[in-house]
Amino acid sequence: MPDLSILGTLAPYHILTYGTLLGSNVFQSFVNGIVAFRTLPRPQFSSLQTAIFPIYFSIQSALPVLLALTYPGAKSALYGSSSQQAGSLAGFFAEQNRWSVLAPLAACFAINFANLTYLGPKTQEIMRVRKHQETKDGKKCFDPPPHSKEMQRLNKSFGRMHGASAGLNLVSLTLVVWYGVVLAERIQ
Repeated sequence: MPDLSILGTLAPYHILTYGTLLGSNVFQSFVNGIVAFRTLPRPQFSSLQTAIFPIYFSIQSALPVLLALTYPGAKSALYGSSSQQAGSLAGFFAEQNRWSVLAPLAACFAINFANLTYLGPKTQEIMRVRKHQETKDGKKCFDPPPHSKEMQRLNKSFGRMHGASAGLNLVSLTLVVWYGVVLAERIQ
């Protein structure tokens, strides 16, 4: 039977938050997005992703903050057997945690917040303009070439924004995995 007094500490909430952050990133990146792309017609896939991404990047932005708030303190031989290293924000911002905890989680927050507030809306705006251009051209943006000069420009802009968003999402995933290794060291 587990010792339920652990529920009075930050540790279980930190682990559950970390699992949610990692799991939602892996699921959206490697399962949901791929299955939806392969299964749905392009317009429905686009509508689905347009609806999911703000929610996804909101969650991916909020969870690193929650990890900072639930950062568990630790008993340390360096401070004496009865001493504790600080938990929550004090531990998160502690000098000894600057590169192992603060840097990856702050970067993860910044990346996902940029996706939420800049790259996502910019990509959606390009998609709206591209839809209008499809009407003018009488041809879908994903139809085989040739395309109008404006559609070529819009497709290139979309590709850059989408590529930046996807690339940053993978950087975020790498940072989350790295933090998992740091967290595993504390459990060992």
